[in-house]
Amino acid sequence: MSMEFTDVVWLDEQHEVSFAELAELSGLSHAELSELVEYGVLMPNNPQATPWTFGAHSVVEVRAVCRLRDDFDLDSHSLALALLFLNRIRELEAQLRDLRSQQPLL
Repeated sequence: MSMEFTDVVWLDEQHEVSFAELAELSGLSHAELSELVEYGVLMPNNPQATPWTFGAHSVVEVRAVCRLRDDFDLDSHSLALALLFLNRIRELEAQLRDLRSQQPLL
């Protein structure tokens, strides 16, 4: 019987991760992450600053994109499109929750 130890990182809304940390936590290469930033679907907190930092929510997004890349053998253009769609779905789900909360209960 073998045991596997894993590092745990607690992420909250105020937490920031560096570009290198995002690459390590996501499984995407530096080049793939740079392309996602170049395409405008992954936004650093301050694009003019170096090195880039990202909000903690970016870790969840790029991990999902990494799984899609691995499962469907997607190129960087397809990854950017997938991330764009995932973000849009999250926005629409939030709007739907807001609208449902405003409806009177029957």
